[in-house]
Amino acid sequence: MPSAHPSTAPAADPTQALYRKITRKLIPFLCFCYLAAYLDRINIGFAKLQMLGDLQFSETAFGLGAGLFFVGYILFEVPSNLLLEKVGARVWIARIMISWGLLSACTLLVTTPAQFYVVRFLLGVAEAGFLPGVLYYLTTWFPTQRRGRIIALFMIGMPLSSVVGGPLSGWIMVAFDNTAGLRGWQWLFVLEAIPSVLLGILTFWVLPDSHHTAKWLNADEKALLEQQLHQDNAEGQNSKHSFRDGFFNLKIWMLGGIDFSILLSAYAMAFWMPTFIRNAGVADNFHIGLLTALPSVAALIGMLMIGASSDHYRERRWHIIVPFVIGAAAMAASTFFSDNLLVIVLLFAIASAAIIGAVPVFFSLPATFLKGRAAATGFALACSLANIAGLVSNSLMGIAIDVTGSSSGALWFFASCLLVSCLLVIALPAKVVNR
Repeated sequence: MPSAHPSTAPAADPTQALYRKITRKLIPFLCFCYLAAYLDRINIGFAKLQMLGDLQFSETAFGLGAGLFFVGYILFEVPSNLLLEKVGARVWIARIMISWGLLSACTLLVTTPAQFYVVRFLLGVAEAGFLPGVLYYLTTWFPTQRRGRIIALFMIGMPLSSVVGGPLSGWIMVAFDNTAGLRGWQWLFVLEAIPSVLLGILTFWVLPDSHHTAKWLNADEKALLEQQLHQDNAEGQNSKHSFRDGFFNLKIWMLGGIDFSILLSAYAMAFWMPTFIRNAGVADNFHIGLLTALPSVAALIGMLMIGASSDHYRERRWHIIVPFVIGAAAMAASTFFSDNLLVIVLLFAIASAAIIGAVPVFFSLPATFLKGRAAATGFALACSLANIAGLVSNSLMGIAIDVTGSSSGALWFFASCLLVSCLLVIALPAKVVNR
């Protein structure tokens, strides 16, 4: 018998539907772009397994070359982000991706340390601005309270690059070794550069410069989004807007110091994990690739869980501090088990889940007190300061292994930096960053 009352099913929330649509249209593509970017950045860690023997490079020379990427990256980070804000995300992100893909492929031509240094430096110049550019771009689509989860979804490209890239890199180096006169490490750079170039070309068609030019949003959706962003800006009415506000801002320099400690550990794990696993007794490159994927799976889960929890509770500081303490403890403990494969992989999985898991929460902070050009400058400056860690981490690790035969001293230093940076996190005003 039909009901005497009409259906009272609740209407769909148009705001939730809008953000689901925006997320579906933007985040998967940007995540794949970041996956390609990070893969081209860290595949040198796998190439090292053959490259050092073929080219007779020392650990110190390799560490310096791997680190010089970050010198170019640091010098051009802020100018790149300012250009993105001026010319638009679509053109600039496409330019970044195509140029870094081509330069990464050129690494196959390297035969001397000097050539290695030059190519790595230029690769850093080419990639400069991608991460802070995308982070700034996302602030023009999503209000503050949604950014922890959204940045986490975008940044899962970082651990995914190892989940996919670890086994893939190991397989390429085994399957293509000595094909057409090239070694496996040379094929690695060529084949893994192709996705970056193709995604860069696709950017021209896939990525709108702003919500105003998005053809997949109708007029009502654009108006609703404009209202949401306006309300968010009103809540952060004390936010700074100018280049000077972004560059000469103590909180941005504090964030740079915090991110510096994150990247010291993250790059140590990303660039040197294959070496740690080989030293624990695994000889086959494909098996090394599979094992490096496990900490990255843990990092992926950590990013999603910590980012979602931070948004749910609208709390940022303790969602950074607690993971830092856990990650520091795991990294320090790993130095006592360098010959135990199972324990090494487990401890680095814990460290990855905690340290890299906190990254999306960290990157939701600059836009809580900066807007417009100040936000573009602030994101880039924080990333520039932090990426000094790439040079320090790789150089220090290489020197430690050459001089002492062990990475323990470097890992203890990185863990200590994480603990010190907790003091910088607690110094950030909760009323502002938890907004």
